Amino acid sequence: MSKPILKVENLSKQYRLGNVGTGSLVHDVNRWWHTVRGKEDPYLTIGEANDRTVKGGSDYVWALQDINFEVQQGEVLGIVGKNGAGKSTLLKLLSRVTAPTTGKITAYGRIASLLEVGTGFHPELTGRENIFLNGAILGMTKPEIRSKFDEIVDFAGCERYIDTPVKRYSSGMYVRLAFAVAAHLEPEILIVDEVLAVGDAEFQKKAIGKMKEVSQGQGRTVLFVSHNMASVKSLCTSAILLENGKVAIPKNTPDYIIDKYVRGNQVDDFKNISEQVDRKGNGKLLFQDCILTQVKGSTHNSIKLGESCEFIIKIKNTTSIDYSSINLSISLKNMHGDPVTNFNNYATGEILSIKANETKEFSVKIQGLNLYPNTYYFGLYSELNGEMTDWIGNAGRIEIIENDFFNSGRLIPKGQGAILIKHSFLG
Repeated sequence: MSKPILKVENLSKQYRLGNVGTGSLVHDVNRWWHTVRGKEDPYLTIGEANDRTVKGGSDYVWALQDINFEVQQGEVLGIVGKNGAGKSTLLKLLSRVTAPTTGKITAYGRIASLLEVGTGFHPELTGRENIFLNGAILGMTKPEIRSKFDEIVDFAGCERYIDTPVKRYSSGMYVRLAFAVAAHLEPEILIVDEVLAVGDAEFQKKAIGKMKEVSQGQGRTVLFVSHNMASVKSLCTSAILLENGKVAIPKNTPDYIIDKYVRGNQVDDFKNISEQVDRKGNGKLLFQDCILTQVKGSTHNSIKLGESCEFIIKIKNTTSIDYSSINLSISLKNMHGDPVTNFNNYATGEILSIKANETKEFSVKIQGLNLYPNTYYFGLYSELNGEMTDWIGNAGRIEIIENDFFNSGRLIPKGQGAILIKHSFLG
């Protein structure tokens, strides 16, 4: 195997909570005294993992701990993980924005990074001036930057404002220009954080296409962080999964990493919906439970391909008002978070009502769930008079299992796409 363009060895980053830098003067002097005597930093042996859900007992926290991976030239590496997993900290270390506490980063080539809106831009300078400034930071000459200038401005779509100070740009315009500069000034390694989510759908598609072009067509390396699993799957050639500042799953295929990430983030059953706190809405109607029932038998979250089934939704009216028309919906998505289908009473024209302070069950009957065998996740949504009352994005999961869908004596395995349609061939 050829020499990697980027190598990360035993990389760790420690922060002291509530302090800027490493901590107090006493701590810094103590670190220095141990260093000059050739001894290990005493604060490396303390500290806790970066788990935000647990109250810790130490002032020190490891934002990253013992990170190891290699990236080859032309590879597009997706870095996946929950908020607080350490993704942005890792990118800051790779971009030399901050220094590691321990460990080593070896990079062969120029690194351009886009970590947040306006990274590397001076707000008082114009768009034109910032393009040349960024190019100079990357070590490019003026003629080199000038040869790319028109292409950058055209990609960003901000020609009319190119001589306006960037502090007057909208966040979308800011990120378009920043990405255009980072992608077009020919760095060997391009680092892009979730910042692309600031742009509109058209620009995101354009940016993904550009990153594919620089990796596949120009052999440049891209490190990409996103919570959009469809983008990770489309763009990346490999991925790693971070959890609580550590590599939970080493580099593997995007499909494998996404599967593990999504499974780890979803509810594994249909219980305790009433206790979920990850929900939005005004709370006038609140989901209490949702049960998937096979028409043929017992309650379970596994349904054979093509079988009829029904969701039983329990919802509570928390107000002292009767409502004669409420809207309920169940959305299904695949393992990558892509929408698959939606069941809602507004589309079917059925009118649902609920009395004051009532907890009521509603049934959603499905005449054959014709989805390819796989794992699917569902969300719950309720609405009153155009206002969202409750929304749970990840309420549970469904397993569609193999079945003889065509009565041919053959089981339908996992396949391309999501929906199966009855059909026949004649000849």
